[in-house]
Amino acid sequence: MENSNTFETDIAERMKSLRLAQAMTLDDLASRAGVSRAMISRIERGEASPTAQLLARLCSALGTTLSRFFATEENVESPLARCADQRIWHDPETGYLRRSVSPAGSASPVDIVEVEFPAGARVVFEQQQFDAGLTQHLWLFEGKLTMTAGAETHVLEAGDCLFMRLAEAHIFHNPHGKPARYAIILNRSKV
Repeated sequence: MENSNTFETDIAERMKSLRLAQAMTLDDLASRAGVSRAMISRIERGEASPTAQLLARLCSALGTTLSRFFATEENVESPLARCADQRIWHDPETGYLRRSVSPAGSASPVDIVEVEFPAGARVVFEQQQFDAGLTQHLWLFEGKLTMTAGAETHVLEAGDCLFMRLAEAHIFHNPHGKPARYAIILNRSKV
């Protein structure tokens, strides 16, 4: 697992580089994301760790997804991503762990993420400004999960797979007594 201080620095640098690459000021990003300028500044300085909900809003305002945000910027394309080299992020609010599984630098339109979602955790991703063609599958390996995608709510059990459009609002909720473990398969190609 990566050193969390190093990873916080990586998040800070990535956020700032994406913002500057689009010639956005802190005020521009704050306005687009509905996040205070002060909070964005603290994140970019590595003084604050964003929650999953906050980071999703910032990514949407920057025109990217969480998967692309966490992807490394390596120029070397490799078909293999060793477990020890996969990036892990810990949501400071809910405690969920997110592992970027897909090989870095790949030209594939698919990203795979493994998530360990604690008992009692709940994360709300508001409707994002993504292309309506972006989709994801949630494939539950262990536990149970209550998922709301758009206006529909589903109770998932181990082995179930749910298809969702990324532009819809989503609520990930584990009201059960055991953690849930699942994969998110994000497809950036047009459906």
